[in-house]
Amino acid sequence: MGLGDLVQKAVYLGIGVASLAGEKAGEKIAELRVQVQKLADEMVERGEMTTEEARKFVDDMVNKAQQPAANTSDAAKPAEPRRIEIVTDEEEPDQATTSQTDEMRRQVMELQEELRRLKRDKL
Repeated sequence: MGLGDLVQKAVYLGIGVASLAGEKAGEKIAELRVQVQKLADEMVERGEMTTEEARKFVDDMVNKAQQPAANTSDAAKPAEPRRIEIVTDEEEPDQATTSQTDEMRRQVMELQEELRRLKRDKL
């Protein structure tokens, strides 16, 4: 078997996989449309929406299903939580407030560390 035959088979394999994926996606979209249509029909029967709203609902759901999924690599890396600084008008905080604030900061830091550990363990 020559290199040309191998390349040709690889191309055919790629086309076949793409075709199969397209067929499966079409089947899933059709199944989704049927299920959403049933749900919309039930809601119309109960008077929760009009037939026009039901039609729009079904179309919107099918259109959302047909849109490409968001890039999962971006979703896997959530941004760090934004930092919030609490500013008060008090000149000097009393000792009780300072100790409570310090304790809360310590708890937040422990929770952040626990969250990082859980994320590491999940990977």
